[in-house]
Amino acid sequence: MNIHTYKNYDEMSQAVAKLVVRQVQQKPDSLICFPSGESPTDMLKYLVQYAQGGCIDFSKTHFVALDEWVGMDKDNEGSCSYFLNTNFFSPLKLSSSQVRFFDAIADDLDAECKKMNEYISKLGGLDMMIVGIGMNGHIGLNEPGADFKAYAHHSALDPVTVDVAQKYFKQQTQLTEGITLGMGHLAESKVPVLIASGIKKSDIIVQALKGPVTTDVPASIFQTLPNAQVLLDNDAADKLFIE
Repeated sequence: MNIHTYKNYDEMSQAVAKLVVRQVQQKPDSLICFPSGESPTDMLKYLVQYAQGGCIDFSKTHFVALDEWVGMDKDNEGSCSYFLNTNFFSPLKLSSSQVRFFDAIADDLDAECKKMNEYISKLGGLDMMIVGIGMNGHIGLNEPGADFKAYAHHSALDPVTVDVAQKYFKQQTQLTEGITLGMGHLAESKVPVLIASGIKKSDIIVQALKGPVTTDVPASIFQTLPNAQVLLDNDAADKLFIE
């Protein structure tokens, strides 16, 4: 993995946005996975600015969403789908044929996972997969204990995830399961990207990037990915280089 640090969240966000731009310039029909949440918010803001300013053209690019809360309608303001639509897909008026979300209210979630796997495979695999890191080291909704070789799947949420996730909802919301791309997708992505910011992430960043490679800390898989790019602001990297 290649670790890059930046003075603050804004500089990190610009840097990861430029990674995406370079990817699409090199391969306009790339398949890219975007996460939702606080970490990618400004990255998406910059990408929208670049596209609206004519600096990059996403008309041939395809996107998949990283994950979703099981049972969550895509129009719920706390859903991952709503976040990505609001912050990226809708402002750029991208065609629905370019975007693939999980249907988290599908009757058969296993079948939905299979459809996602087939969609990614049909397009030749992920060219770039951008993820954040949870306070418990999760990647997407691959919670501690997740199989490093798994593809799209649904599983129970860790209590830490349920607690932290409440910030995305206006009222207390019951969350029990997540549906997500798997660690196998990350390992096979041509460019796996991890982004993190803030001092609150500094402890888990150390565990993930310097501790044992273990499914107990899913993000530790990045230590095994030679093509991975890790982008951190100085706060998130605060304890990473202390001997």
